[in-house]
Amino acid sequence: MFNLFHLSLKLSGFPIAKAQADFEKILQISEVDYPDYLETKKREIVEFHLRNNPFYQNLVEKDSFDNWTDLPVLTKKDLQKPLKDRLSKSYTEKTVFVNKTSGSSGDPFVFAKDKVAHAITWASIIHRFGWYDVDFNSSYQARFYGIPLDFIGYRKERLKDFLSKRYRFPIFDLSDTILDGVLEHFKTKKFDYINGYTSSIVLFGKYLQARNIILTDVCPTLKVCMVTSEMLFEEDKILLEKHLGIPVVNEYGASELDLIAFQNIKNEWQVNSETLFVEILDENNQTISNGKEGKVVITSLYNKAHPFIRYEIGDVGILDEKSTLKKPILKKIIGRSSDVALLPSGKKSPGLTFYYVTKSIIEDDGNVKEFIVRQTKLDSFEIDYVSSVELSLEQIQEIEKAIAKYLEPGLHFAYNRKEVLERTKRGKLKQFQSMI
Repeated sequence: MFNLFHLSLKLSGFPIAKAQADFEKILQISEVDYPDYLETKKREIVEFHLRNNPFYQNLVEKDSFDNWTDLPVLTKKDLQKPLKDRLSKSYTEKTVFVNKTSGSSGDPFVFAKDKVAHAITWASIIHRFGWYDVDFNSSYQARFYGIPLDFIGYRKERLKDFLSKRYRFPIFDLSDTILDGVLEHFKTKKFDYINGYTSSIVLFGKYLQARNIILTDVCPTLKVCMVTSEMLFEEDKILLEKHLGIPVVNEYGASELDLIAFQNIKNEWQVNSETLFVEILDENNQTISNGKEGKVVITSLYNKAHPFIRYEIGDVGILDEKSTLKKPILKKIIGRSSDVALLPSGKKSPGLTFYYVTKSIIEDDGNVKEFIVRQTKLDSFEIDYVSSVELSLEQIQEIEKAIAKYLEPGLHFAYNRKEVLERTKRGKLKQFQSMI
């Protein structure tokens, strides 16, 4: 098999063969020796940036450190300055991998990884996908992702898709007519796996459900589906596994870091402890015990071009009590810390609570394909939804009754039926949006 994917990384200057060999060595470190490995890598990366990165030196305000917990927690707002002012010495924008975060947290920024760090990120991804017999050089991917609509950006992504052995379905319009065409591709192409945004793949799953189709009946080569970037609810996972006919694997990642957690074959959300160090902190940036919820704070152990040290990613999560340093398990991701609804009573509630409570009612009859909840005032919300029919008065009363029960009474709702829902430039669907 001609390793086109590996070759494309190599030609771009990413030392993938060495990165995979180094990654394998990390995997061989025993549970007993892992704390020493982790402490060594943490100290190495901090000391490197304290010596070589003026941006990080200014942030820490000293050139050495004694205690890990004395180091500042880096926020996205800290990073909203020109990239050249954040790069380590000897690195330039032309010698590193440069990309931009999606801005789903409300604070987009440009970031960089040195080529060694980017290669080891790919080694980590290749390893985890390999749990499900996916080989990036030979496995054919059906990709549900956004795509730039300008001519050059579009062609560049299509070339990357070709080199990465994948076929992309643009997701800005997923009407039934478009999904008819998507299904035709599955009938004629030997896809090995599906990868993409959760909401888009769920929408395709509902399309299959409405037609009583099991996707593996028309595309028997399919093995697995990986969903990313948006929350996967348990009932959606059940629907997908039934109508795709394959296991659905949940991943949690960040473009500026790596895969953060990936569902293993034991159905555990295994945290990437090889290239990252994940902490859960309270509001005062103190470490909290496993099993309790707090801010997800992550250190990239290999990125020398740009510091991501104790970096607050913007999510709230819980590590499982059975976690070890070598094998941390993510028990739950609750969602963006910024996606919070403020209520008239003074109560704060995760925005996804509104979405989840509404979801349990709004999708019962099978007509509603997808929806979002938007807070417009302290006591006012709008629900935009795509459906073949208007919501009934009974459904609306059920939604408002459930929200009064689980959140608080006296809230006002407006309902807007839409042809399509507005997505971000990258094609993500933000289930809850606060406009206040």
